[in-house]
Amino acid sequence: MYSLCWKVTRLETSVVKRAVQLLMQDAPRGQPIDPALLRNLGISSAQTHYLVTAGWLQRLSKGAYLLKGDFLTTEGILTYLSRHSPGLHVGGKTALDWQGVRHNIAFRPRILLWGIQAYRFPPWVEQHMPHTYQTTRLFDDKFSLSENVRPLPLKGPSVLVSIPELALLELASDIGKRGKKGQSLEEAVHLADSLRNLRADRLSGLLRRCTRVKVVKLVRDLGESSGHDWGRGLQDIVDGLSSGRRWSTLGRDGRRLTLKP
Repeated sequence: MYSLCWKVTRLETSVVKRAVQLLMQDAPRGQPIDPALLRNLGISSAQTHYLVTAGWLQRLSKGAYLLKGDFLTTEGILTYLSRHSPGLHVGGKTALDWQGVRHNIAFRPRILLWGIQAYRFPPWVEQHMPHTYQTTRLFDDKFSLSENVRPLPLKGPSVLVSIPELALLELASDIGKRGKKGQSLEEAVHLADSLRNLRADRLSGLLRRCTRVKVVKLVRDLGESSGHDWGRGLQDIVDGLSSGRRWSTLGRDGRRLTLKP
């Protein structure tokens, strides 16, 4: 009996050592690890429980772990979130900033995230990556998100970022909003001035799919103000969507934003 127990313990120790070895060799760094990823590494739920108890894994929240000695990165967090929130992407001002278009440099900027459905972020996400998240629908049913987001060369392949043309519409959508999602018109004008290389055909295609008159009119005004080629001829798109009335809203700073027909 003693010999049998010793053999079982020895076998269990071998299995655990193998799990630790797999974890240290193959687990991605800088990002939370979920049960699906652990299964792909060949680590069972029972082994996961032991690894947490033994301190090899830190439990961040239900279904999210961090490797011993590892530190979360923005890219790693976004990679984790992309596996749990369909359509999640970096948008608006953050997308422009990551592609070299910026006006004000913040010490610790909030990451502007967009998605297609509501998602409850675990508390640790905000602690490590200040962010805002919105599911505002800007386009009709024929809009293809996959054709307008992409990974960036120095980011992970799972971190999707709005192309500049889409980011401009998302930026315009946030103008006049209150709270953390609010975007000043002044900064948007400066950003539009820096967007010299927008593709006019791609931008006009997005504007024709956009169902938000406010956004289309703001992009028109930003384009006209910039003086760039992409800003010409946008009034025709506005005329096709608008009833010819002025659009007005009260901004987060108490100022009224009024857009011409």
